[in-house]
Amino acid sequence: MSAATCAEVVDGIIVIDKPQGWTSFDVVKKLRGITKTRKVGHSGTLDPMATGVLPLFFGAATKQVSRFMRGKKGYAAEMTLGVVTDSQDADGKVLRQNAVARDITPNEISAVFSAFTGPIEQVPPMVSAVKINGERLYKLARKGIEVKRKPRKVVIHELNLTGIEGSRIRFFCLCSKGTYVRTLASDIGDRLGFGAHLSSLRRTMSEPFTEKHARSIGQVEEAMKSGDISSLVLNPDDFIVESC
Repeated sequence: MSAATCAEVVDGIIVIDKPQGWTSFDVVKKLRGITKTRKVGHSGTLDPMATGVLPLFFGAATKQVSRFMRGKKGYAAEMTLGVVTDSQDADGKVLRQNAVARDITPNEISAVFSAFTGPIEQVPPMVSAVKINGERLYKLARKGIEVKRKPRKVVIHELNLTGIEGSRIRFFCLCSKGTYVRTLASDIGDRLGFGAHLSSLRRTMSEPFTEKHARSIGQVEEAMKSGDISSLVLNPDDFIVESC
């Protein structure tokens, strides 16, 4: 079967391992071109800095995107204490730096993590795609405009410390849809008294998909060339998503 014929029958889900520096729309656009498929969507945006699990929906499967958006998300992350940025992550402009004059103990971090576990409220960052009065916040932020944002309820199901190296704290977060991990890092940094930004983020799960389902963009390109794209396509009906 030719690659052209395969492109006409791409209908289902391909889980992409998003590379760093790409927006989620960059990935959608690239895969739309590779597969020659017009209808392509995703079930949860990843910031350009982030890597990892990004489920893409092709053809008729795009009608089921909303069902998969409600699943839990898992992240392996790193935050850096003492450096605060306008976007709350490493891609942002540094607003201030605070010396971290003492060692932060695992017990101290775990105690703060406990305070952020369960139902919490987050104020969406200005550098985000949230709309207020019909305009994206990041567009207002580019103009130097800051507006009041209403807190949003999210759920942090798990928040576990995985390592400490100087001012860098590594952790795993399992959370509900709509959670900003960079805001979580910023808020934790404030609670610890030093401020912080998210310095690394990898999505390891977008329920029900995990890293074992993820394929690189290069693998998709090769599968298209060899006429074996169907081997990468998952049937949405084979997966169940539990509500957050």
